[in-house]
Amino acid sequence: MATLKELRDERLRKTGDLRALGVNPYPAEAQRTHDNAAVHADFESLLGQEVSVVGRITSIRKFGKIAFVIIKDTSAELQLFWRKADGDTADRSNSELLISDIALLDAGDFVQATGLVIRTQTGEESVDVKSFRLLTKSLRPMPTQQDGFTNKEERLRRRYVDMNVNQDVRQRFVRRSKFWQATRDYLNNDGFTEINIPVLEHTTGGADANPFVTHMDALDQDFYLRISHELPLKRLLGAGFERVYDIGPRFRNENYSDEHLPEHIAMEWYAAYWNWRDGMKFMTDMYRHVLQTTFGTLQFKLGNFEIDLSKEWEEWDYVQTIKDRYSIDPMDCTIEQVKKALADNKLEVAKTENKARGIDKLWKNIRKDVAGPIWLVNTPLFISPLSKANPDRPDTVQRFQPVIAGTELGNGFSELNDPVEQLGRFVEQQDLRDSGDSEAMMLDIDFIEMLEYGMPPACGWGFSERVFWVFEGVTAREGVPFPQLRQETDEVTKTIYPQVFSRQKTIPKPTID
Repeated sequence: MATLKELRDERLRKTGDLRALGVNPYPAEAQRTHDNAAVHADFESLLGQEVSVVGRITSIRKFGKIAFVIIKDTSAELQLFWRKADGDTADRSNSELLISDIALLDAGDFVQATGLVIRTQTGEESVDVKSFRLLTKSLRPMPTQQDGFTNKEERLRRRYVDMNVNQDVRQRFVRRSKFWQATRDYLNNDGFTEINIPVLEHTTGGADANPFVTHMDALDQDFYLRISHELPLKRLLGAGFERVYDIGPRFRNENYSDEHLPEHIAMEWYAAYWNWRDGMKFMTDMYRHVLQTTFGTLQFKLGNFEIDLSKEWEEWDYVQTIKDRYSIDPMDCTIEQVKKALADNKLEVAKTENKARGIDKLWKNIRKDVAGPIWLVNTPLFISPLSKANPDRPDTVQRFQPVIAGTELGNGFSELNDPVEQLGRFVEQQDLRDSGDSEAMMLDIDFIEMLEYGMPPACGWGFSERVFWVFEGVTAREGVPFPQLRQETDEVTKTIYPQVFSRQKTIPKPTID
């Protein structure tokens, strides 16, 4: 069996032969009148009509003076019926080929064909080729679906190959696009304004996460990549907007897991004059709309969980749930009791554990077995420093979190808009950070100043694309098109590009985790 280098060398030879014929193997222009699916869908009306179609060659079969070439665009496959005719000519300057040039073509090449729509003697819907153009000469063979492309490391590193070979992977990202479009449409239709906010921040906040740090040469200052959209969007409420949102990337310098990526897409909205109950009703309806639009159903089998989002959502009290499971009161217990409960349940007890972190781990141990959908409510105030306290239970906050299939799929609350109270909570968080908790929130004095000018009562909400991953039934890395991986170069690539890798001693090698 030929090696990749040998196959590539042969295709490079063909590229040279094409150039010798006067054919540009990489022209800038293509013409298409119909996509392949449209030829099939409108076949009867197009029969006998001239069309121009494009696509990647998936197979070539030649029999004497005729050939059958299968091409694929993003919509469908289509057969090209190519035959030799008396007086055939080709405009080489337009990258046109004759059937006698077919040996210079390979599976993987992109081509354009113009001709009449016909049905072959075997009944195959086809295009009878009148002119045939090369659009792109491929130098590496694309694996076929029959060959399979299943090695996980290889799939994630060469996702462009993965999406060509495994159509279900490509369709996943069509659904991912539908998920975010449905999210955007739902918000726009309810009077929200999308406003993009900065990714680089002097002080980052709005979540418990360790940030990435970068340096801006123009200002000669360090900046953080945002860990949340929250604080800038709430500044917009202070600026007079009433309903705002942003969809975009956020960055959390933490480890990979099946549920988390250091870089991912998230959405947050904020609505003035709403409270947490308004937000809970809005999001119950929004989940149903977005997931129905994306997947065409509200009933899901996710692992061992049977999920029906159309049913009434239960409400679980955070404090009571912890009491019932562990026989400790989160509002009146010591850090030693929390650590004992962690140890008794074989959960990690960190050396720098604080009460909030420990209680949160205990809750997550319960959460993993919850099918849902439920709303988790009445979270202790010390766990949620940016939300407003319940008037009737001031040691808890007006926060609501959906739990579905063992995980939390969002976070919302009545926003704290008392600048004095917010400053006090920021100071508590900064003290935790100064004591070694790298995920505690930073003190953002500019945000306090904004609150002093006045921010109306409001509800805020955020979720990440983990919602999509969960309902798609994939891990985080499988749920994004190009996940970060540690940079590596295989030996085959080094052999193919010796002129590049002979220079590697003088080229700094980045480290990518």
